[in-house]
Amino acid sequence: MTSIPAYTVNSGTKIPAIGLGTWPMDDTQAEQGVRSALELGYRLIDTATNYRNEAGVGLGVARSDVPREEIVVTTKLPGRHHGYAETLASFEESRGRLGLEYVDLYLIHWPLPRVDKYVDSWKAMIKLREDGLVRAIGVSNFTAGHIERLEKETGVLPDVNQIELHPLLPQEELRAFHADKGIVTESWSPLGRGSRLLDDPAIAAVAAAHGVTPGQVVLRWHSQLGAVPIPKSADPGRQRENLDIFGFELDPDQLRAIADRAPRRLGGDPEVHEEF
Repeated sequence: MTSIPAYTVNSGTKIPAIGLGTWPMDDTQAEQGVRSALELGYRLIDTATNYRNEAGVGLGVARSDVPREEIVVTTKLPGRHHGYAETLASFEESRGRLGLEYVDLYLIHWPLPRVDKYVDSWKAMIKLREDGLVRAIGVSNFTAGHIERLEKETGVLPDVNQIELHPLLPQEELRAFHADKGIVTESWSPLGRGSRLLDDPAIAAVAAAHGVTPGQVVLRWHSQLGAVPIPKSADPGRQRENLDIFGFELDPDQLRAIADRAPRRLGGDPEVHEEF
């Protein structure tokens, strides 16, 4: 299998170009899924407090033969813990469940503009990075406006913004903003979970042309956009398939055909969605 490229974020941490999502695995599934994924070559593992599987993810990392320093473990701050002191306490709870001395990437899961505490949480995350407890810090589901406020009030930009991104929602403007600011884009729901995206005839035609699956075509589309997809699978066969996307290249016409459709969200709108 082709080696996995990586992006170096502003803090110096390397983020592999594809990762393993773990929602909605339980602890047992997460441990097994993480161990299998690491054995296959994944090095980026994504979880969150609200996934309720941090303990399983931590066990998967601990029981793997892969050295800890080669693994990028991501977790996320829940909405109910926004605020400076609350963020510091929530992080310690996550670190304890994960059983790790440090977390590689810590994200604010949702901005919750109505609550209006995400800047305070960001200041706490900056301290966590300064203290060496977190290697890189970022956000999830933030708009350009939310990020501009973080930069204005703290002078520190996120290393990563993990957003809903798939051919039904290509997020061109936000991706361009990220590129201008040096922020790595990660894609949640990269395969359009809950839609019929993988049954689309245009995607099937591209897959047939390359002798790969529709899922591999869509993940390759993410990669060629410069985004980091985080597909979820606990099945080793599907994990292997999802990882094997670096041995073929989509041409410009194929890239356009994959996303040639009316944009629509499958998840919440960051301006109003609240997840505590």
